[in-house]
Amino acid sequence: MADQYSRTRLLLGQEGMERLRSAYVALFGLGGVGGYAAEVLARSGVGHIDLIDDDTVSLTNLNRQLLATHSTIGKYKVDVAAERIRDIDPTIEVRVFRTFYLPETEALFDFTRYDYVLDAIDTVTGKLALIAQAKAAGTRVISCMGTGNKLDPTAFTVADISKTSGCPLARIMRKECAKRGLRDVKVVYSRELPREPAADPSDPPESQRPGSSRRSTPGSTAFVPAAAGLILAGEVIRELSQI
Repeated sequence: MADQYSRTRLLLGQEGMERLRSAYVALFGLGGVGGYAAEVLARSGVGHIDLIDDDTVSLTNLNRQLLATHSTIGKYKVDVAAERIRDIDPTIEVRVFRTFYLPETEALFDFTRYDYVLDAIDTVTGKLALIAQAKAAGTRVISCMGTGNKLDPTAFTVADISKTSGCPLARIMRKECAKRGLRDVKVVYSRELPREPAADPSDPPESQRPGSSRRSTPGSTAFVPAAAGLILAGEVIRELSQI
């Protein structure tokens, strides 16, 4: 009998779908990358999803973030994402955390309960703490590198952090992971060199998160962060559905 996962089951099989249904994943960050990753998790039938982000939807999110519409401006992204997931599949268990992940907030999360952790946040400090906590718990983790100031969605690939090149954020993460002894760190990164964004006097600079590696507000498009988010979550679905 056909159901909403019939087409996915043709590729992953019944056992694969059952593994996804029993899986517990955590998605940190619901911006341009994380919003699309959440969509993939939900439409693939992942049974238990934790969403972590303290940000609200803003006007400047409309050009690239799946969760951003005029009707969601001002709402917490985790709440918007949870409502969307429950509308896609009401049987998915969703928990929301209006929290910005940093070493100061890591104690809120027990990583041993997760089968996979997705990192779609944009601060080096947070990424390093998240990866370290996942590694300490023996939990699989995948981390997205920079998507700003890029125009080629086909340049993304999955690799170990030690094998990355071209991405400024990956360069910092590669150095810091080596310094901390963090090995076998799977990442999604773009080989495209970032472009210099044009100055726009009508666009006020975005406030910087503590631990952010950004020196200025990056340019972004609707398709580059989306591509990274799809690859990020696709890798998780592929692994979780396999034996």
